[in-house]
Amino acid sequence: MCLAIPARVMRLDGGKAQVDFGEGVLRDVNVTLVDAKVGDYVLVHAGYAIQTVDEEDALETLALWKEILAAEKEQGS
Repeated sequence: MCLAIPARVMRLDGGKAQVDFGEGVLRDVNVTLVDAKVGDYVLVHAGYAIQTVDEEDALETLALWKEILAAEKEQGS
């Protein structure tokens, strides 16, 4: 199974972008496959932005990931 995680485009530099996955987790990704602008949300898989998504869907997905990770952390305690 492959996963793509939404991230917000913070800065563009040619075919690269700095994106924020939330809570200040910043990474550089390749954006040559999408037409992204600063402020857009993109789905990132293996270092590539593969699709743009609307903000509401991106934030909902990020919130679900937070819940999953919190539940896993509680189970591991």
